[in-house]
Amino acid sequence: MITKLFTEHPRSIGETYGQHARTAMSFGWRMVIGGFACMAHAVVPSLFVKTASRTVVQLDAEMRGRKPSPDAEEFNYVI
Repeated sequence: MITKLFTEHPRSIGETYGQHARTAMSFGWRMVIGGFACMAHAVVPSLFVKTASRTVVQLDAEMRGRKPSPDAEEFNYVI
Protein backbone atom coordinates (compact mmCIF):
# COMPACT_ATOMS: atom_id res chain seq x y z
CA MET A 1 0.00 0.00 0.00
CA ILE A 2 2.75 2.50 0.91
CA THR A 3 4.70 1.64 -2.25
CA LYS A 4 1.58 2.34 -4.32
CA LEU A 5 1.50 5.91 -3.00
CA PHE A 6 4.98 6.57 -4.37
CA THR A 7 5.07 4.51 -7.56
CA GLU A 8 1.61 4.20 -9.10
CA HIS A 9 1.43 7.65 -10.70
CA PRO A 10 5.07 7.80 -11.90
CA ARG A 11 4.72 4.33 -13.40
CA SER A 12 1.48 5.35 -15.15
CA ILE A 13 3.41 7.98 -17.11
CA GLY A 14 6.43 5.79 -17.76
CA GLU A 15 8.78 7.19 -15.13
CA THR A 16 10.53 5.91 -12.05
CA TYR A 17 9.92 7.62 -8.72
CA GLY A 18 13.29 9.40 -9.01
CA GLN A 19 12.64 10.65 -12.55
CA HIS A 20 9.22 11.89 -11.57
CA ALA A 21 10.52 13.57 -8.42
CA ARG A 22 13.23 15.41 -10.39
CA THR A 23 10.73 16.63 -12.97
CA ALA A 24 8.14 17.72 -10.40
CA MET A 25 10.78 19.51 -8.29
CA SER A 26 12.08 21.29 -11.39
CA PHE A 27 8.59 22.47 -12.34
CA GLY A 28 7.80 23.47 -8.76
CA TRP A 29 11.02 25.43 -8.31
CA ARG A 30 10.47 27.35 -11.55
CA MET A 31 6.87 28.08 -10.53
CA VAL A 32 8.05 29.48 -7.18
CA ILE A 33 10.68 31.70 -8.84
CA GLY A 34 8.13 32.90 -11.41
CA GLY A 35 5.67 33.60 -8.60
CA PHE A 36 8.20 35.69 -6.68
CA ALA A 37 8.98 37.62 -9.87
CA CYS A 38 5.27 38.21 -10.38
CA MET A 39 4.83 39.50 -6.81
CA ALA A 40 7.86 41.81 -7.17
CA HIS A 41 6.35 43.05 -10.45
CA ALA A 42 3.08 43.79 -8.63
CA VAL A 43 4.93 46.11 -6.24
CA VAL A 44 7.33 47.66 -8.78
CA PRO A 45 5.84 47.26 -12.27
CA SER A 46 9.11 48.02 -14.04
CA LEU A 47 10.73 44.91 -12.51
CA PHE A 48 10.41 41.46 -14.10
CA VAL A 49 8.09 42.72 -16.83
CA LYS A 50 8.14 39.45 -18.78
CA THR A 51 9.58 36.95 -16.28
CA ALA A 52 6.33 35.44 -15.00
CA SER A 53 4.77 35.26 -18.47
CA ARG A 54 7.91 33.71 -19.94
CA THR A 55 8.03 31.15 -17.12
CA VAL A 56 4.41 30.13 -17.72
CA VAL A 57 4.96 29.82 -21.47
CA GLN A 58 8.12 27.73 -20.98
CA LEU A 59 6.46 25.42 -18.45
CA ASP A 60 3.41 25.04 -20.69
CA ALA A 61 5.58 24.11 -23.68
CA GLU A 62 7.57 21.61 -21.63
CA MET A 63 4.43 20.08 -20.14
CA ARG A 64 2.78 19.71 -23.55
CA GLY A 65 5.89 17.91 -24.74
CA ARG A 66 5.42 15.22 -22.10
CA LYS A 67 3.46 12.13 -23.06
CA PRO A 68 0.72 11.21 -20.59
CA SER A 69 -0.41 7.62 -20.30
CA PRO A 70 -3.87 6.60 -21.55
CA ASP A 71 -4.98 6.44 -17.89
CA ALA A 72 -4.30 10.17 -17.53
CA GLU A 73 -6.42 11.37 -20.44
CA GLU A 74 -8.83 13.24 -18.18
CA PHE A 75 -6.08 15.79 -17.44
CA ASN A 76 -4.45 18.22 -19.82
CA TYR A 77 -1.18 17.90 -17.96
CA VAL A 78 0.60 15.17 -16.06
CA ILE A 79 3.54 16.09 -13.88
